[in-house]
Amino acid sequence: MLTYASTMKVVFATAEFASVVSAGGLGSASAGLVAELRRQGVDVIPVMPDHIGLELAGERIIDLDVPEWAAPARARIGIAAAVGEIVLVEVPGIRRPHPYLDANGEGWSDNDRRFFAFSAAVAALHRTLGADLLHLNDWHTATTLAHLEARPPTVLTVHTLGYQGATDIGWLDAFPHHRRAFEIHHSCNPLAGAIRLSDAVVAVSPTYAAEIRTPAAGCGLDGVLRDRGDAVVGILNGIDTELWDPEKDPTLAAAYSVADLSGKQQCRDALRAEMQLDPSDGPLLSVVTRLTEQKGVDIIAEVARYLEPIDCQLVVLGAGERGLVDALTAVAAEHPGRVVFHDGYDEALSHRITAGSDFFLMPSRFEPCGLAQMQAMRYGTIPIVTDVGGLHDTVVDLDAHPRRGTGFVAATPTPVAVLDAVHRATRRWSASRRLDGARRRSMGIDWSWQGPAMQYRALYDRVMESRAAR
Repeated sequence: MLTYASTMKVVFATAEFASVVSAGGLGSASAGLVAELRRQGVDVIPVMPDHIGLELAGERIIDLDVPEWAAPARARIGIAAAVGEIVLVEVPGIRRPHPYLDANGEGWSDNDRRFFAFSAAVAALHRTLGADLLHLNDWHTATTLAHLEARPPTVLTVHTLGYQGATDIGWLDAFPHHRRAFEIHHSCNPLAGAIRLSDAVVAVSPTYAAEIRTPAAGCGLDGVLRDRGDAVVGILNGIDTELWDPEKDPTLAAAYSVADLSGKQQCRDALRAEMQLDPSDGPLLSVVTRLTEQKGVDIIAEVARYLEPIDCQLVVLGAGERGLVDALTAVAAEHPGRVVFHDGYDEALSHRITAGSDFFLMPSRFEPCGLAQMQAMRYGTIPIVTDVGGLHDTVVDLDAHPRRGTGFVAATPTPVAVLDAVHRATRRWSASRRLDGARRRSMGIDWSWQGPAMQYRALYDRVMESRAAR
């Protein structure tokens, strides 16, 4: 087992942290990276908004010096189950049933004030704790740097560039430092400011790091990112390989492994029975996703209408946009026993679906990293994906590279291209009835956080060394 010497203290600011409050991939990524950095000897202090008033063991409280509009602010420091030490920041308006959205699925009207106040509190906490390095995540933490005249060594991770927190330009007057960095397109843009001011900017996959520096995927910030040159890097996220382990997963009908795949057939049979699918010898496709256009859910609904001629079945699990829920509900009603749609999210069910499927469909229009395709491969389920972002970096097309392939890649996020990839996958399945070589290759890949955390540690060191050399 590797051991590491402690090298530095890092304040890690994020809006989400899995097992505390998590609305998506940001929470999983934050928790996974922090846990592994700690194992590797980095003194990481995770800081997040006090969304729900979680009780902490051994709690101590620090009052924070913030501007009047962000007051009162305080930090609760203590131990949370399954997390360890964490800092929860209280500022006006931060405690809500959902971190971002109201009951209608719309963003809270005061999200700018809420997260700007949180960021001001993070800056005050950083001054109090005297950490060596500040690690920011997405726009919710970006204006921390507007409250630090002497900017500390800083790393910014961009999980999704499309969410920038842009708001009224009048907010610039609330920032005591570096105001011009946060101005772009006649608005106050938190993410633009943090990209300009951070020592290093990390996109969550190498391909996404390249994509966001182009007009097509730059969401209006491609020029700002290009201006940063080699300060912009890509580090692929990991997954929790203890949580996602088919040998030990208690939710599955049967355990299986790279050495013995026989339990996967039992998981497939159990899933068909649970989902009340018709008996079939054909392949079973699955989707577990947020129901958004970004994830290509409208493409999934279109492709689902053409599965009967190729003897495929499809199970979809997800929650999200009402129009996409209605589209999937209609398709399932049109193809009973062949297409099943489960509206909502269930963690245990997501594991059973992933393990019990032959193929995992993920036709994203863009995908900064993606976790579901790595989780699927961990379970020996062959991904069918589009050639974007982290999907490009994790899935190798079996037809193009038979000896090292791990899935099937559609060239573009369109129904025609995705249906072609599904046809290719099912032809391969029908010809041999087995894809065990590809399954074993996928299951043998190390998708853990160990490698990504080592890259972050190296980046921290470079940032610190660069600052010291100035």
